[in-house]
Amino acid sequence: MAAGQDITILAADATGPDAQLLLDALSGALLRINGDSGRSSFDVEAATPRGGFYIARDGAGELLGCAALRPLDGVADSPVGELKRMYARPGSAGVGAALLAHVEAQARCFGYARLHLSTRVANRRAMAFYAKHGYAPVNAWGKYVGAAQSACLGKQL
Repeated sequence: MAAGQDITILAADATGPDAQLLLDALSGALLRINGDSGRSSFDVEAATPRGGFYIARDGAGELLGCAALRPLDGVADSPVGELKRMYARPGSAGVGAALLAHVEAQARCFGYARLHLSTRVANRRAMAFYAKHGYAPVNAWGKYVGAAQSACLGKQL
């Protein structure tokens, strides 16, 4: 993506073909980095009124990345939102930051006080990206409790 090119981020159906292309690309990248695609941690069918799936595109409509938001641990009135399936295509500078800012804004609109996420410790790029954007270690939840390969991070909104 050329510097200064427009990025449009819109809510989308996570089961749609564009979403599936991005989710497949993310799963492939995670499998190469971590040895696990992460697919088991995201149910595209689990829509919630306090969340969504977002797709970033450039000015020509090309797919650049995606991210999802849902209540932490599936608790409908949770004060904590969970960032899931964050992905920016290689070479798409600025897309990750734009998606993260968009999801944080959506989380505020939905009334979340904090945003949490889990990534693999082995994914050094993701760890550095989230640290740069103010995310710090938080207590693990759900399936991440005791999972040494996972880093649970969070940020006050």
